Amino acid sequence: MSIVYFTLVAAILYLFSDWVLQRAEIFAGRRFQHRSLLFLLILLPLAITSFSLINRLTSNA
Repeated sequence: MSIVYFTLVAAILYLFSDWVLQRAEIFAGRRFQHRSLLFLLILLPLAITSFSLINRLTSNA
């Protein structure tokens, strides 16, 4: 069941990170040059934190 949680959270984090990056570009008024790197810098901490939390919650159950 944990694989379902990981997959759902990954999809949500992907969409959320894209939304945050788009909002930042709109705020700046331009498209960022290193967009992929910025996307990774948004997504990576969210994924590590979320996946760690899911792992802790599902391993206790």
